[in-house]
Amino acid sequence: MTEFNWKERISVNPNICHGKPCIKGTRIWVSLILDFLASDSTAEEIIKEYPHLSKEDIQACIAYGAEVARERYIPVVVQE
Repeated sequence: MTEFNWKERISVNPNICHGKPCIKGTRIWVSLILDFLASDSTAEEIIKEYPHLSKEDIQACIAYGAEVARERYIPVVVQE
């Protein structure tokens, strides 16, 4: 699997959006895009709402989320 280079499109700056990861050149949080995708929005719908974004920006958000998930574990209750 080829790794998408999210670092070209995602930035973290303590002076912008309180240091939350954003799409470079915007104040759009990565978590907002991931929330849209989790709520069943398509990339096309997100781009329609935010026309200055690209499909690559959305892919970068997904890749960033995957990277964070590999590095940080959130406890989940396992039901049997």
